[in-house]
Order: sequence, then C-alpha cells, then structure tokens
Amino acid sequence: MPTNASIRKQVTQQLVRAIEVGVLPWRRPWRRSPNSGRAANVISKKPYNGINPLLLELHRLEHDLGSRWYATFRQWADLGCQVMRRPDHVESGRWGAKIVFYRPVRKRHVDPATGDESEDRFFVMRQWTVFNADQVEGADQWQTGDDDVDVTVPDFEPADSLISATGADIRHGGERAFYNRRGDYIRVPHRHRFDPVGSYYETLLHELGHWSEVRLGWDHQQAGYAMTELVAEIAASFISTELGVPQGESLDNHASYLASWLDSMKRDASFIFKASTQASKVADYLLGFVADEAARPEPAIVV
Repeated sequence: MPTNASIRKQVTQQLVRAIEVGVLPWRRPWRRSPNSGRAANVISKKPYNGINPLLLELHRLEHDLGSRWYATFRQWADLGCQVMRRPDHVESGRWGAKIVFYRPVRKRHVDPATGDESEDRFFVMRQWTVFNADQVEGADQWQTGDDDVDVTVPDFEPADSLISATGADIRHGGERAFYNRRGDYIRVPHRHRFDPVGSYYETLLHELGHWSEVRLGWDHQQAGYAMTELVAEIAASFISTELGVPQGESLDNHASYLASWLDSMKRDASFIFKASTQASKVADYLLGFVADEAARPEPAIVV
C-alpha cells in the first residue's frame, strides 16, 4: 500500500513534468457551457479541493474533456451510466484520473503498567480513480456539447458582482498591481489599460487572494513569498474558471515565479499540496460572497 510520502512524491513529479513543458494545471482554457467550471463530483455537486483540481485539470487537458463533472466507476453505474472503454491509443491506467483523499484513522493504546487507554488520530492518504462525464455513455445531461464554445464574448458581470460584494478597498491608477497589507487596500491599473481585458480580472482576483489571507488567518510570512504567490495564482484561476473569466495571460507573465515554484516543489513534495489546499480555501471564501448561504461550496474531498 503506498505511503503518504510516496503518493505526494508521485503527484508532485506529475505536476512538475507538466509545468516544465509549459502547462500550468490550475489555468483552465476558457469555455462557456452549463457543464463547464471547476471540477466537481456529480453526486454531491461539490467542487473537489486541495491538489485534486490540479490533477483533474491535467486529466481534462490530456484527453480534451470539457465537462466539470467527475465520479467513480461505481458512482456512474449507480446513475445508470457506463464508463466508455479505454481507447487503444490511451495507455493503461491513464483513462481515468487518480485523485487523493485523506482517510481518518484511530489507533487505541493501552498502557500495560496502568491500564490507561489513549487514542492516536492521524490521516492516511489514499487514491481513487474518477472519470469525466465526457467519457461516460448515458451521461448526456452532464456532458459538454455544441454549446461548449470558446469564442463567445465573455460576460464579466459575475466577476464584477464578486469583486463588489467583497467590499474590498480597491484603488485604480498607477502602473503596478499589489495588495497593501498595512493599509488593507488593493491598487490596480485602470481596466482599460489591460489587453485582453480578462487580464484585468485575473490580476484583481489575484490581489483579492492576498486580501483574503488576513481574513482567513493565514500566516503569509511563515509560508514564504513563493508559496504566497502560488496560492494567490491558483485561487484566482479557480475563481476565473468558476465565473467564466478567460485566463489569457501567457506563461511569460509567470516566468519570474515558475523557477521558484518548481524549485520548491522539487525540494519539498508537500509544497504544492499546501499551496493548493490553501488556494481552495481562498477560492471558496471569495466565491461565498456571491453564493446563497445554503449553496456555499464545500470541499468534496478534504486534502
């Protein structure tokens, strides 16, 4: 049975290989469809969190899948659907996507001298295989089809609503974008200065990620600069995917960070797990400003 450390190492190596060839697995190519968005479980309707959105995005990119909906083989069968047979050109073990979750374990101890009982609680990492709705027969209502296009003029109203709902102090002007922790405000150039305009929203959502850190009680100094920037980057991409904001920036705009992120991931297999988990919390916190209380997203799998 794989250990927590071996699973982290395997997952990190997979992500490192993708980034090294120019794929940022948290950045979703823009699609417009009722079934597009952050990867979620078709049964619970809850988005996957932690490292899993990155793994599922790599899976969607590898097989050119558009749907956000995933489930295990058995879950699809319970819905009366059937996972399609693996195509001949797909390697064994790569048709489905492996996700990770932590299973709580309790271990009781009895002191032989006193008879006193104690209990240790810890988490064991496990992997499950899930399949996208576009890989499943009979799952038409969860699939993407002719309505899944990537050329439609984007609707930024959902992003504007979220930004307004946060009540954050956002000041326009200047040549730089940043969050000032001491003054608790965001500075960003005027919207018309961005081309494409989607970059304005990406940038502002990134800075809102930093704005959220204080409100979530996250110690950015202890985490370090590379981790903090990666959290804001991933969170902004998660939110952009959910709200239909085109993610149009090229990798050139992230070159100054990529080397640092890759170095950190290679040195510490837990680095990307910590960053993606915190990014999920940030994304859910910000999306909560535009969600009904009963509909606020909750993690499908805690990692």
